[in-house]
Amino acid sequence: QVELGEALFFDKILSGNRDISCATCHHPLLHSGDGLPLSLGTGGLGLGTAREMGLGRELIPRNAPEIFNRGATEWETMFWDGRVNFHETYLDTPAEDLLPVGLESPLAAQAMFPVTSRDEMRGASGDLSSDGSDNEIAALDNSDFTGIWAALMDRLLAIPAYRTLFNLAYPDVPLAELGFEHAANAIAAYEIATFTFTDSPWDRFLAGNDAALSSEAVQGAMLFFGEANCGQCHSGPLLTDQQFYNLAVPQIGPGKDTLGTDLGRFLETADPADQFAFRTPPLRNVALTAPYMHNGIYGTLEQVIQHHLDPAGALARFDANTLAPLYAVTYQPELVSADILLANVTPKAAPQRMLTDEEVDLIVVFLHSLTSPRALDLNHYVPATVPSGLPVRD
Repeated sequence: QVELGEALFFDKILSGNRDISCATCHHPLLHSGDGLPLSLGTGGLGLGTAREMGLGRELIPRNAPEIFNRGATEWETMFWDGRVNFHETYLDTPAEDLLPVGLESPLAAQAMFPVTSRDEMRGASGDLSSDGSDNEIAALDNSDFTGIWAALMDRLLAIPAYRTLFNLAYPDVPLAELGFEHAANAIAAYEIATFTFTDSPWDRFLAGNDAALSSEAVQGAMLFFGEANCGQCHSGPLLTDQQFYNLAVPQIGPGKDTLGTDLGRFLETADPADQFAFRTPPLRNVALTAPYMHNGIYGTLEQVIQHHLDPAGALARFDANTLAPLYAVTYQPELVSADILLANVTPKAAPQRMLTDEEVDLIVVFLHSLTSPRALDLNHYVPATVPSGLPVRD
């Protein structure tokens, strides 16, 4: 299953235009992200900060999250807005009743959806694939989840090497009964096998090795879980409570509605209290996964902490020109004023008191202690080839 998942994760055959893979936005070379504030989907060229947007394409509205430790049993939600949500007996997803049975985890359910997004992987109606052939998947209706997943399976099972890999992963399932849920389970299995790390200095410290953390990191941890109040939301082994908060983050990008705004969790719940709220991100290996926030607005951990300390001041000081021009031009504060963002800001996320610059630095030292040594270099996880024969390294 893991071998199949690896092939699928890196194979651009899963995109309508055959030009982007899961790995493009969650690459081992980039610590399971893409290093960009907002991702560049289908039509783009290159990898990471060298990636260029395709002609006539849109930025992806939100930052590509890292995928470390996403197989942990604590996970109940996926995506910044929690649109994949695991309840005790069922999965709540955008596909609703069309979601096939047999998905093994919220992570597997998440893997069902990037392939259905036009801007991310599926492409626009009328697009041609990178090899000049028709993009039959983009021709399908946006709501036709079943048709999209079936078309992808037709592509995969037309390739002999994939038929072999699926048979090895699911020997008891006839080819005719394979669905994209089997592909999604395999992708999740690969991500779990590859991106799960629990050997950070912080882990070793919690296991009783007092020498695993420097005195500065210990002081930072005491602030993090104490007066800085970070642990209110960044709690548990994943350092996230998986809840949704409005931190009054400056808005950039194309947004998620016709006005160009992104109302976050509100788009899923229609609860006014959820306007501009996004899920608390996990913090494992966080020092490796800049930029930060739901739209990648900040490039350093110091900036993130300073924003938490004073959201109103951070909004007033924000200078879009610190971003690359592609992103800077999308900053339109007139669409969502500071007053609107701050009217709904989450008080729970505020520290008990203001912090000095030295205390901020100590918290950053602690955050670096969440880095697994094995996560520093993941280059060896990139395969040389994939079954479709499409290029792997951009």
